[in-house]
Amino acid sequence: MIRFQVAAAMALVATPCLAQTAAVTTPTPATAVVLAPAPTNVLRAGTEIPLITREELTTKKKQVRVGQRVQLEVASNVTANGLTIVPVGTPAVGEVTEVRNKGMWGKSGYIAVRLLSMRLGDRQVRLSGTFDDKGVTGTGGVVASIALVPLAGFFTTGTSANIPAGSGTKGFLEEDIAFVPPAPAVAVTPAAVTGPVTN
Repeated sequence: MIRFQVAAAMALVATPCLAQTAAVTTPTPATAVVLAPAPTNVLRAGTEIPLITREELTTKKKQVRVGQRVQLEVASNVTANGLTIVPVGTPAVGEVTEVRNKGMWGKSGYIAVRLLSMRLGDRQVRLSGTFDDKGVTGTGGVVASIALVPLAGFFTTGTSANIPAGSGTKGFLEEDIAFVPPAPAVAVTPAAVTGPVTN
């Protein structure tokens, strides 16, 4: 009888210990996600591209129209990591988005252009940016003319808008340009030429 009581008591003591052992779990450590390093040989979107116009744009004689393509070129080398990525002279193109010809009552001319892209090798690279020009308003002349002769103000006009060829502007890359640096030049030592020895 005493043995049975001792065995029962030992069983009661051992049961909570087993329960506690089963309840304790080891946490699983979080696993990091390994990413490839970001490439460093990239000319990033948003990089400024200096440009100049290759043609004159003017509202004189109503020469410019909405939708007309405008020829430009890169004005100076654009570099990254010590390398020229966009060389000077690279062709670019824009589009006329708004035209207002000069008119009566001192109305001046106006031209607005948005940049579209540039041709880099065999690739079209998207650009963003705008430039414009507004002629001088003839308002002062109109006011003076109206004060003197009411009909004279009607015939007073502003000046035409004019963007000469070679005018500077700037665009911005709309996309990244990845590039591969050139392989380092290897010095080649010419082999010694051997042949029959002549006396």
